[in-house]
Amino acid sequence: MAAGSIADIRNITFLGHVGAGKTSLAEACLFKAGQTNRLGSVQDGSSILDFTDEEKEKQCSLETSLAFLEHKGKHVNIVDTPGALDFCGPAVAALGGTELGIVVVSAAAGVEVNTRKMFLRARDFGLGILVVINKIDSDNIDLPGLLSNIQELFGSECVPINLPANGGAAVIDVLKNSEGSADFGDVGEAHTAALEAIVAIDDDLMEKYFAGEVAADEVAKAAPRAVAEQAIIPVLFTNARNDVGIIELMDAIVELGPDPAQGKQRTMLIDDEETPIDPTSAGAFIGQVIRVTSDPKTNIKYSSIRIHRGQLDHDTTLHSTSGGKGMRPGQVHRTLGGEHPDIDAGIAGDIVCLAKVDVHIGDVLYSDEGGPMALPKLPKPMFAMALEPKKRGDEEKIAVALRKFSEEDPCLQLERVASTKELVIRGLGELHVRSMLDRMKRYHKVEADTRPPRIPYLETITARVANVEYTHKKQSGGSGQFGRVIINVEPNERGAGYEFIDKIFGGAIDQGYRPSVDKGIRQQMSEGVLAGYEVVDVKVELIDGKTHPVDSKDIAFQLAGRGAFKEAVARAKPVILEPIVELEVTCPNDNVGDIQGDLASRRGRPQGQESLPGNMALIKATVPLAEVADYHSRLSSITGGQGSYSMELSHYDNVPPNVQQQIIAKSQKSDAND
Repeated sequence: MAAGSIADIRNITFLGHVGAGKTSLAEACLFKAGQTNRLGSVQDGSSILDFTDEEKEKQCSLETSLAFLEHKGKHVNIVDTPGALDFCGPAVAALGGTELGIVVVSAAAGVEVNTRKMFLRARDFGLGILVVINKIDSDNIDLPGLLSNIQELFGSECVPINLPANGGAAVIDVLKNSEGSADFGDVGEAHTAALEAIVAIDDDLMEKYFAGEVAADEVAKAAPRAVAEQAIIPVLFTNARNDVGIIELMDAIVELGPDPAQGKQRTMLIDDEETPIDPTSAGAFIGQVIRVTSDPKTNIKYSSIRIHRGQLDHDTTLHSTSGGKGMRPGQVHRTLGGEHPDIDAGIAGDIVCLAKVDVHIGDVLYSDEGGPMALPKLPKPMFAMALEPKKRGDEEKIAVALRKFSEEDPCLQLERVASTKELVIRGLGELHVRSMLDRMKRYHKVEADTRPPRIPYLETITARVANVEYTHKKQSGGSGQFGRVIINVEPNERGAGYEFIDKIFGGAIDQGYRPSVDKGIRQQMSEGVLAGYEVVDVKVELIDGKTHPVDSKDIAFQLAGRGAFKEAVARAKPVILEPIVELEVTCPNDNVGDIQGDLASRRGRPQGQESLPGNMALIKATVPLAEVADYHSRLSSITGGQGSYSMELSHYDNVPPNVQQQIIAKSQKSDAND
């Protein structure tokens, strides 16, 4: 059955670093709610949410999983996300379908790199946030110190609404209780801090509170709004393995978590205007795809849809912002790990699942009028590998398999790079890319060798040369070939491309053969002259030549054009151009000096530095792409995994002479080996 009403729905996402216990918490909630008949475990492979073979082998989440439960009359949709940085793409996309991010922190490990990143993504996207400190039974932990660290990193809005008690065997609700005993802190003070954080969102409520006239039900009614507006970030303590704080967490989700009407306001771009979406079951259907996955056994594609307005049943005619014909959804499902039970329909605010529909993550589906909707900003895939099929003829199979995976993971990209003639896969890290290649081997029975991709260098000239003559002549039996051309070559403006100018007056070369000269030059430009890279930004003037009445033909003038251009470039002071990228590095302040020194050693030029919250810094620089092709592993080594970076192409510039000689020598060696 569909959920009863929008007010009865809660959509939550478990976020945090790998090993924090997100999946264990979700499994504990499912078991506590009676959704499962046993407590699933990641360690013994019985987890409902980590159900793929790879996840069971690695004992951690590699994909985003969905589940649902009922608690206190509320329908709770759960999104459980991977904690490894390399697999955060689907996790970030899934934030687009929820109102509440539950950031899980391991009491033993503290705030780790992906905990911080996912907290910031949820906050910046405008979701309400709960922080859960899990594994409070761990040895040698400092819970007061960890709470202080969380407040320092994430803000004073992080206020505990329960505290550990009885040596970590229980928790005490400090939002509802002003007296009691806790393992640390004062219950009364914590009670006051929680109440004041909630009532601060409303001036009238705050006045009543300080006058001692506020009622408990008024605070309860205001709490979801305070969470939605991030005026309070409730902090809870749990131990998923021993059922400590689980029911209190579930209570907090349904009592403090905003429903879809109270949470982040969604908008849609229609006619270049941001149009708010009224989250009501009345009106035409609007939904967004937040997850795509395929059942490895049946190969059926399942798409998870967050409904933002209207209702969805099997008769609804759907259109997609990605184009294509209208479609009928067929049976509507929910998702419980790897299972997909049927339901009659989905209502606004709910998350449902459709099978066998051709959609992609981020697509907006609508029955009447629709437009693009924003998802949280996805991390850019920066780690690249060039692929070579192990078996001849398998390239198309590789492309089909990886394109299918890229539909499920928005941070996996596959590209045929024209300038280097390579098939390149890009991901968030080596683990990400290797995992996808392992899946390709497992499910599609195809393998590929990998190597670092070639840098897309370019070639150009820096001087003008005139009257370069080349004659192509072939007289070795049969029909002969003859074509003579004379050209001038000069540099064009950077970025202006190639320009061919016919300056022949009269009939030195027949009119029909002049395009052949142009064609031959273009072919030689694509193959390069110095080191096999495309030649760009040149002007060529065809000024003279000669035609043979019998032996001249199209191919002869193509080859003459190629030869003349090759000789002209060699005399026009050719240079190799390298791509320069704008690099932005986020790192702890303690690593700033090491990062700056490393970038300087890579021919980097500093462009500025900014301070960020949480003792972090942002370093900007321009660096040759060739110098940061391996930067993912280097940055991780310097910062202990705490750093991240992004880069975009800035421009092309001349490589230094010594580097140019190395590139040419490497190209000649490669040609000799071939």
